[in-house]
Amino acid sequence: MKLLTFEHAGRASWGALAGDEVADLGAATGHAGIVEALREDALGEAASAVDAAARIPLSEIGYLPVLAPPAKLVCIGLNYMVHVREMNRTVPTVPSVFLKYHNALVGHERDIVRPRVSDAFDFEGELAVVIGRAGRYIEEEDALGYVAGYTILNDGSIRDWQEENLAAGKNFPDTSGFGPCFVTADEIPDPHALAVRTRLNGETVQDGNTADFIFGIPRLVSYVSGFTPLAPGDAISTGTPHGVGHGRTPPLYMKPGDTIEVEIERVGRLANRVVQES
Repeated sequence: MKLLTFEHAGRASWGALAGDEVADLGAATGHAGIVEALREDALGEAASAVDAAARIPLSEIGYLPVLAPPAKLVCIGLNYMVHVREMNRTVPTVPSVFLKYHNALVGHERDIVRPRVSDAFDFEGELAVVIGRAGRYIEEEDALGYVAGYTILNDGSIRDWQEENLAAGKNFPDTSGFGPCFVTADEIPDPHALAVRTRLNGETVQDGNTADFIFGIPRLVSYVSGFTPLAPGDAISTGTPHGVGHGRTPPLYMKPGDTIEVEIERVGRLANRVVQES
């Protein structure tokens, strides 16, 4: 299934993608959202409810961040080898971790905001892993069994602030697109063989593949569960491939009026327009 979170006629809900419509599973199941459905192990119930659920044209909805909100969004830095080189960094021996606040996230086709304190607004297309089972100290060989599915994050980064303070540069409000769909794991046979592409105003600026991970998903899930318990609805974003604006000469940053798209094979396409903070 491909699930999304949306608003329609003043009401927030969630549902399953059905062509150019969404099957309204919030109304059909009574579960408040994707995160709640994961916590209550109700994806099977949701799948059974799709055919009878009311349909809403996608043209009539507004997309919300796909997990609204995730309990935790853990992000991984420097997880593609070529990206490490373009940033002139040392190859990490353990995953580099930071956290992203919920208010940094916006839905598909929503505006992302370049803050007034910086012009260094960079793009980072990433595959995000959604957790479906609670766990702590998860062994790598068991880790994929804790994964419910996948989605997309554009990890919008304010690079000059990031150079001073990583957490600050990653957490300005409304800077990161998240979605549009949560794709259940059964639709992704191998998450380590997915093309990851980012386009700025239609031009491809990142063209990578998850086969280039330094740390695979089992390692990431195991590592993160070692310092914090994982719960259904948590997400781990797996890092970005090479081609980011900050690694170019001269740098290529997003500016007001730009459109940024992240497309990941089998997962979907996330698009946002850039506006200036008022």
